[in-house]
Amino acid sequence: MTAITPQPGIMDIDLYQGGAAHVAGLDNVVKLSSNENPHGPSEAALEAYRRAAFELHRYPSSDHAPLRKAIAEILGLDADRIICGAGSDEVITFLCQAYAGPGTEVIHTEHGFAMYRISALAAGATPMEVAERERVTDVDAILGACTDATRLVFIANPNNPTGTMIGLGEIARLADGLPPHALLVLDGAYAEYVDGYDGGAALVDGRENVVMTRTFSKLYGLGGLRIGWGYGPAHVIDVLNRVRGPFNISQSGLNAAEAAMRDTAYATFCRTENARWRTWMADALAEIGVPSDVSCANFILARFASQAEAEACDAHLQSQGLIVRRVGGYNLPNCLRITVGDESSCRRIVHAVRQFKNGGADGSGI
Repeated sequence: MTAITPQPGIMDIDLYQGGAAHVAGLDNVVKLSSNENPHGPSEAALEAYRRAAFELHRYPSSDHAPLRKAIAEILGLDADRIICGAGSDEVITFLCQAYAGPGTEVIHTEHGFAMYRISALAAGATPMEVAERERVTDVDAILGACTDATRLVFIANPNNPTGTMIGLGEIARLADGLPPHALLVLDGAYAEYVDGYDGGAALVDGRENVVMTRTFSKLYGLGGLRIGWGYGPAHVIDVLNRVRGPFNISQSGLNAAEAAMRDTAYATFCRTENARWRTWMADALAEIGVPSDVSCANFILARFASQAEAEACDAHLQSQGLIVRRVGGYNLPNCLRITVGDESSCRRIVHAVRQFKNGGADGSGI
């Protein structure tokens, strides 16, 4: 038996399971399992990516200055307090690496993004799961769970996979109530889908204990390039840059993300289309007995009477070439998370669920 062993906590990590992309025996499927933008990236981002092909022999920028400048200009932020990562996942990893460790605790909510727990364990910290209230972040429960060992508190707002969110007043109350040695991390992966919401940027500017993370994987349609960023107090960004690798993002990714950020008209188009079909799909499913909470993201969390019904519906959807996401791993076994696709995809989903609820293609139902 080998004496070579990993650090404590590593073997407690369950491998992350991404959204399925294939159905055995079917070639033409509609993937609605990973909250991807059905319209893809903007033409401006695609052109910037193509141009980058001529400099693949060059190392990318190590300070990400043009992308940070674009983000700062469009969103009214301080470029010096922005850090870029290989997806917001990497920024989350940096935070755990820099501020958590053995003997410390990292708080996340019961239906929160799986990477909070994974990154905490990878850093040797203890993840602490806190209950939500009817699938909504419970500030009082989080504050009650804080201890002398708490170093990081992660909340996604809007949350994944529930789609729910809390207001800025509640977030401010949470930040102000944390122990002095703890950071609040606002995961804003879906913030762009909420009109008038800054993802918590103003709270970051007004406090020393709040960090915001964002991504280009959702609204901007660049999930395949892995580009994310964070915004925080100067003292936090300085620390994170000390653990960040100098060439953690490709030049093609940096160029595409900068172009995507500056193409505000396309972002508005995607946000508007998402809101329109999200409302339509949620209302149509509710009419056939499949409710969901009001979603502020680019998906809905469809609720069924039981785990068995949810899984049977998922199986029926797969038989129709429609791939959605089971979320039992997020403590929601009776739910399916359905990405808001284009008009055709949304109509197909509703038709297939209605078919299932009416007895299924073979009349068996559940």
